[in-house]
Amino acid sequence: MLAYKRDFIRFMAENEVLLFGDFTLKSGRKAPYFVNTGKYRTGAQIARLGQYYAACYLQHGVEADTLAGPAYKGIPLAVSTAIALAEKHEKNVGFCFDRKEAKDHGEGGLFVGSLKDGDRVCLIEDVMTSGKALREILPKLGEAAKVKVVAMIISVDREERGTGEKSATLEAFETYGIPVYSIVTVSDIIEAIEEGVIPFREYLPAMLAYRREYGARPYPMS
Repeated sequence: MLAYKRDFIRFMAENEVLLFGDFTLKSGRKAPYFVNTGKYRTGAQIARLGQYYAACYLQHGVEADTLAGPAYKGIPLAVSTAIALAEKHEKNVGFCFDRKEAKDHGEGGLFVGSLKDGDRVCLIEDVMTSGKALREILPKLGEAAKVKVVAMIISVDREERGTGEKSATLEAFETYGIPVYSIVTVSDIIEAIEEGVIPFREYLPAMLAYRREYGARPYPMS
């Protein structure tokens, strides 16, 4: 496991973003762990988070003109990633995010920020469980401009089945041609627990049982 991935798992646990217990997900599944990026609430936290997203962006050689953050949690993620790329890596990319309702005055439109015809867009999100957020944002982007979505970056790939037997990340690639890269996967988190990087060893049996029920084979691009 790369060092930045191990550090990120520790960072999530320290900030109570990676939680263990009994949780009901948006998909309706009952899970023994949960990732809540809404727990990032300070400037220092979001600045550091952007650096991890930037590291994943660079690791996979993504080349984009604009980072798009689906409202609402994706907004600070896209902004912080753009800042990290500019300040730490001298890569100046635009960012945008969607409104919940189109604006009919001023500049108008459904998006705020940098988005124009011909842009290569990288989506920045928190997690992917069923792929619902991706399915919702793509038609909005298509209505706003003639762009090409070249990648999606998420913090954690839960490595779960999407609408069928395949993982949500693999479905995204096969259906839309969009590679989905994650900072870490649930396999990385399990490995970190096993190696003592973070505690919570008592939750391993429940995590493994959950994976047997909902898991899909690891996505090769994560």
